[in-house]
Parts: sequence; structure tokens; C-alpha cells
Amino acid sequence: MDVFDQAPAGVLVTHGEDHRLLYTNDAFQAMLGDRPIGVPVREGLRDVLGQETLAVLDEVRSTGKTVRLDEVSVTVDRSGGPCERLFRVSLSGIALEGGEGGLLAVVQEVTAQVLAPERIRVMEKELCRLQRRYQSMLWVDAHMVWVTGPEGEVREVSQGWQRLSGQTLEESRGYGWLRALHPEDRERALDAWVRAAELATPIWEQVFRVASPDGVYRHIRFRAVPVYENGGVVEWVGASADVEQEWQEERRRRLLDRVAAAATDITNLEEMCQALADVIVPELADSCDVYLRPESSGGFPHAPVVTERIAAAVRAGLRRLPTRRKEYHLPTGALVRAVRRRRPVHMSFPPGCPPFPCPEAVRTWMAESGAHNLALLPIVVQGEVAAVVVATACGDRPPIAPDDVELMREMVDHAHDAISNALRFRRTQRVALALQHSLLAEPPHVPGLELAARYQASPTAAEIGGDWYDAFVLSCGAVNLVIGDVAGHDLAAAVSMSQVRNLLRALAVDRELESPADVLRRLNGALETLDGESTATCVLTRLERAGDGRWRLVYSAAGHPPPLLVTGDGQGRFLRDAGNPLLGLYHGRPWISAVEPLPPRSTLLLYTDGLVERRGEDLGDGLERLRRCAEALAREPLGRFCDELLTGMPVTGEDDVAVIALRVPSPGDVS
Repeated sequence: MDVFDQAPAGVLVTHGEDHRLLYTNDAFQAMLGDRPIGVPVREGLRDVLGQETLAVLDEVRSTGKTVRLDEVSVTVDRSGGPCERLFRVSLSGIALEGGEGGLLAVVQEVTAQVLAPERIRVMEKELCRLQRRYQSMLWVDAHMVWVTGPEGEVREVSQGWQRLSGQTLEESRGYGWLRALHPEDRERALDAWVRAAELATPIWEQVFRVASPDGVYRHIRFRAVPVYENGGVVEWVGASADVEQEWQEERRRRLLDRVAAAATDITNLEEMCQALADVIVPELADSCDVYLRPESSGGFPHAPVVTERIAAAVRAGLRRLPTRRKEYHLPTGALVRAVRRRRPVHMSFPPGCPPFPCPEAVRTWMAESGAHNLALLPIVVQGEVAAVVVATACGDRPPIAPDDVELMREMVDHAHDAISNALRFRRTQRVALALQHSLLAEPPHVPGLELAARYQASPTAAEIGGDWYDAFVLSCGAVNLVIGDVAGHDLAAAVSMSQVRNLLRALAVDRELESPADVLRRLNGALETLDGESTATCVLTRLERAGDGRWRLVYSAAGHPPPLLVTGDGQGRFLRDAGNPLLGLYHGRPWISAVEPLPPRSTLLLYTDGLVERRGEDLGDGLERLRRCAEALAREPLGRFCDELLTGMPVTGEDDVAVIALRVPSPGDVS
């Protein structure tokens, strides 16, 4: 029987009436385990063969016929534990040595062959169930599911999409679905599909605005994955979800962050309001204007409201209203209503036809742009409406949603403190400017002398400087010229400047014959009666006639750049013989004056440091530059002399500049 040892099928041989095991090959032992030889089959295989199979052994022995059992179930203990396996068994008689009869059993495992069709049937049932689920989701569920061609042409859409967009399946097919998108999103959507098809994007994701049947647009996220066949994309299967709430919240955070950044980085009122308008347009509105109220209504309910437009922004294609324009709004206008109520006003009206009076330029603009919806948000500072933000929807844009009006109100609240501070500073600056200009009057007319003064405010500094000049005639006929600069650049500096100027004039008039040094000494002591911290620089000059009728100069300087004297033939020099420490600092040294004769046709120039100082440069270089410039202008009329100095000197613009000049006439001129 060795011939069966290497057979691929299992072989078992029995002999005798009780079917004693005579032989099993290697394949049989691998299938059913090693069985003891010489024992009856009913004992040796009772753990794997059932009674029905054992009965067949007797039938084959008695009849001599061959029998095949196709699916014999056997429980086999393998490495993973007991498991049920299926075998095909062929039984036939066999003649043994000595004439004894036996049985030959050929065994093959058919578990895989038998179970495979069953598994296929189970998988088919599962697939059918999944298909029914998919169809249920596709056609019945509220989710929006769709199938497109390789470049976004719709083939199938779910009822969820139909309910959202109001389109039927036929209306959505091909590129008809694009008509449900916002007009501004359609080209972008088509381009996105083309790029996805070219790049074989593993997942396609975009957010578009989709119109619902009532015309309201909602943000919908589209996601799709490609289906490949033969290495190419044959279709896309995707789903859509309504992300309006998520999109609104993300936009809210983004816009509030932009407003907060502008409020942090910008201090200028106009720039801050312009930044606010630029955030609102085009995200929330087609245009946004910010109106400042430079004047209060005085509390009269029927008085017009005066505004100045300080910021304006419009979307592409619209004309922008000019800024820095004052307008008058009647009490029945929308802006006045927002001012009176101190809360937002939101209204719709026929395109280009506001149902309230408004300035002519505004009415014309609204007609041109097809404005049909307004949101007006007042900015209240210290209990008064200081400014009004006006946002407008025009043309095809839907009216500004109430949620967007609330978002704009939040944006205004975010910027409120910064705008409030800028408004307060602006008002303080105007007060300081008014105070400063009220003190910088034209020099008096003095027979026999020419006087001219100029003041140039810094074009870049946000604050008000403490520069000033003064000229006045004493009862004795002497003329005092003063130039000075109080430390600081704010309203307090302007107030201190006015106090120092007035104190100096009072002290000089009080004792007309006192020298400039003594006047400055008494002024220095008087400064202690103010806030005790003010410091200032100053040059005080006294012009008087000598016995020969010529003019002479008595002067004293306190920490200020020296006066410049330029002769009629263009020779200039600085008067440095009367220098003293700056005002506001105590010192025990005597205060000194100096005397300088003033030749005919000579020019005396007093100036502040803004004319000569440049950052990083030695002051001596600036003084030398001033001397050369003044010498070249020595023969120019005095007014032109001052003007050319201001335009010819390379001032930095970081500080204010004040100058006052005096020219002595030629001999024989009328005194």
C-alpha cells in the first residue's frame, strides 16, 4: 500500500466485518489526524464520523458497490480550535492479501468549493441590501447626494438636492445645476471641476452659495471622490451639506479679527474708519460710508444734522462718494433718525428711490447704483452720537440680512474704544489748534521797521506743538520780539504755551526798562506757580533807538537756538553772547543779556528748532545751512524772505516751525 503514501487525496483502508483500520496515508492524517491501526473504524473515527457515514461502510461491504458521499460534515480540531469542515468520500471494495475483502476510502476536502457559492449568495444579498440603503439615501434621505461625469456634468441627484435648490432632476442634469448657484460662484465652480479632472484630485471639496426655492442663498459644502476605470476618472460621486451656520460663524470671527487688528494698529481717525468700511465692503454690503458729526445739534429736535464724510468704500463697479465733504441732513432723514434713536436703523425701499430726504449727491448716487436697502449704525461717544456708519445694498444684491446688521453692530462695538479715543483726541487737537492760532497773531505795525512772521504745522506729527512767536510795542516805544517752544506735543503743551506767552508779555510790560535777562529770570520763577514741571526755550529781544537814531538790539536766550543777523550785503552771523539755561530749571547763575547794533538794511531772524534740526545730524550743520540760505535771501522782500526759508530749508516735517523776522530800513527811508 505504499503506493498511496504520496497521493494528494486522503486514503483509508479497512479489513474485516468490523472495518478495522489497516492503513492511512499522510494526506488523510493531515486532514483528520493520526488514527490507531487495528482498531475498528467505529472506535478510531467516532469523533469525526457520524452514524450515517458508518452505516454506508456496511452497505458497501455487503453489496460491493462504490458509493460517493459529497458533503460529509466533520468537526476537526485544528490549531485555531474545533471547526466544521466538509469532505467528499468515495467508498469501494478492495481485495486484500490472503483473499480477505476490505474497503478503500478516498477522502477530499471540499469545504471551500461547497461554501464559496454560499458566500457568494450571502454577499449578493448584502450587496442588494447596501444598494437598497444607498438608493434610499440617494432618493429619499434629506442629504444631498449626486453623481457627475468626469468634468462635473450631473447625471443623478438625490431628492435632498431637489428640495434644497428647487430644481428637478432634468433641470439639474448636465451643467444645469450651476444655475442654482450664486452668479458670482458659477465660473469658479466650473473652473474647479476642470482643475480636479486635470489633476485627478483624490477628493474634491468646495463651498458655493446655493439659492433655495424662496431665493435665499445658503452656503453648501460640496465633496466628491473620483471613480476610476482603466486608469481614468469616469465619474464623481459626491455629497453636499448645508454649512451656513458654520460659514457665518467663521466669517464673523474673521471680520471681527480684522476690525480688532485695524483698531490696534491704526490711531488716525480717518484711517481707522476707512479700515472699518473696507472690512464691511464687499463682505456685508455694496457700499459703506462713515459720517462724522463735527458739530452737535445743540439738543434741538428739529435742527438739521451736519456731518462730514470721512471714509467711503464701494464694491467694484460702483462710483465712490467723495470724502471730506460736509452734508446737511434734514430731521426727517434716515441718518437723523439713527442719530435721534441712538440705535441701528434698517430699511428697504424701491431701488434708487429712498422714501426720505437726503443730500442731493447721495440721492443721485443711490439712483445710479440702484440702492434698495440701508443699515445705519450710530457710534456713541460720551453720551452723544459722534459718527454714523451707513451700509448699503445695491442692484442684484439681496437686502442686508438682520444677522449681518447685528454683525456690523458687533464690529462697531469692537472698534468703539479705539474710535472713541481717536475722536476725543481729534477734538482735543482742534481745541489746541484753535488756541495756538489765536495766540499767533499778525505782528503789529511799527513805523520805521518791517515785521513778518510765519507758522508751519508739522504735516506728519499727530500732536500739536508748543511753538510760538510774539511781537508787541511798549509805551516807551521799544519793540519786543519773542520766539519760544514749550516742551510737549498735546493740548497740555498748547495750554502751557499760552500761559508762558501771556506771563512773558505781562512781565515785560510791567517793567518796561528791565533788561530781557531780568524778564526771563522772573519768568523762570513764575513758571513754578504753574504745574512745576513745564520747561520751555525762549529768545526775548528788545529793539530800541540809540542816541544817534539807529536801532540797537538787546537780547537774551534761554536754551533756544541763537538769533541770526544778516546784513544787507548778505553776511550772516549768529548772536551767541547771551545764552542762558532753558526755562523751568532752577540754577544759581546770573541771567545775562547782550547788546547788538542793527545796521541799516539788516535782517534779524528768530526761529524754532524745527527749522534746523534733523534726526541724526549735528545741530551745527543745520545752523550753517540756515545761515547760507538766509544770506542768499538777504535782498528779498521780508515776506518772501520768510517764505523762501520755509520752502528752501530741508525740514523733516516731524516738528512745527515758527519764525519771526525784523528788517531795519535803509537810511533816508520814512521812519
